[in-house]
Amino acid sequence: MSISSRFAVGIHILTLIEFNKDGITSSEFLASSVNTNPAVIRKLMGMLKKAGLIEVHPGIAGAKLTMKLSDITLFDVYKAVNVVQDKELFSIHENPQLNCPVGRNIQNTIEPIFATAQGAMEKVLKNVTLEDVMNDIVAGEIIG
Repeated sequence: MSISSRFAVGIHILTLIEFNKDGITSSEFLASSVNTNPAVIRKLMGMLKKAGLIEVHPGIAGAKLTMKLSDITLFDVYKAVNVVQDKELFSIHENPQLNCPVGRNIQNTIEPIFATAQGAMEKVLKNVTLEDVMNDIVAGEIIG
């Protein structure tokens, strides 16, 4: 099981909106790049709009970022698309056998480890901006 692809698709959407800022970035255009249904893109765009990351207008094709790329972190995208709730990246089975020493203690043992791991991942995401992503994409196009 992995983190929802909404996170990667959210990054894709925001980066492509900026990459295509001189054109019309419709949900159909974005969907063709992501290779998914435009309805999926519209749902994610609604989440990104609610988080204040993009501006869209009903009935008018196109979207634009509300901030500079350097001001949007991957953590902002991660939170915007509701990948996971706070401290819930890792699921723990809820009903271990309490008659077993491992079952009795496993949750209290691994919960702090999981919380620390999620915190570390989120710290990394807070230190990477969409500008970093765009720079890597542009560099890849120049080299490739």
